[in-house]
Amino acid sequence: MASRILVVEDEVAIRDMLCFVLEQHGYECAEADTYQAALEQLGEPYPDLILLDWMFPGGSGIQLLKHLKVDEMLRQIPVVMLTARGEEEDKVRGLENGADDYVTKPFSPKELMARLKSVLRRVNPTSLDDTLEVGKLKLDPVSHRATLEEHPLEMGPTEFKLLHFFMTHPERVYSREQLLNNVWGTNVYVEDRTVDVHIRRLRKALKDHDHLVQTVRGSGYRFSTKL
Repeated sequence: MASRILVVEDEVAIRDMLCFVLEQHGYECAEADTYQAALEQLGEPYPDLILLDWMFPGGSGIQLLKHLKVDEMLRQIPVVMLTARGEEEDKVRGLENGADDYVTKPFSPKELMARLKSVLRRVNPTSLDDTLEVGKLKLDPVSHRATLEEHPLEMGPTEFKLLHFFMTHPERVYSREQLLNNVWGTNVYVEDRTVDVHIRRLRKALKDHDHLVQTVRGSGYRFSTKL
């Protein structure tokens, strides 16, 4: 599934150019030209990364960064600031308020794409084909095997996909809808409570490691080794 990039930029020409470049590189582009429009784009499905201008009608990039960092569902979204403000103190201020990178205008589309990919890799560095290990739990997506203490785990294909998603996105809370979008896909109609059924099956398959899949009341589920 293509990564969804939210572009918060009030200049139409720049916003259109950014979306064109993003779509040429296989990304899905969402747009916002005001602070309020940006807030409205922060619902389901959540963006995988935000390209954020410094100033736009109704607010600022710094304000939006602060809003993201106090929201448990939004704080993990990486942000690349894209602005004409190139002074060192502005860059420091942006980074100190939670930006993951800072690109000044005018910019090279090639450099921007390289930086964007670098940030996405830092957030989720694991290749889809890499064998994953958490303690004595191991998952091999190539052979489609999951083992615990070298003993094979019996689970269905949906539980396997769910475990793979959790192991590649640890320590982050996901709502039922987010899990549906990421594991089942956005083009499949499945009721939210179906997630609960598969979570129970996954926990049963994990046996005495079922504590790795944690319920976060009022928010969703999290994969974590921390009790």
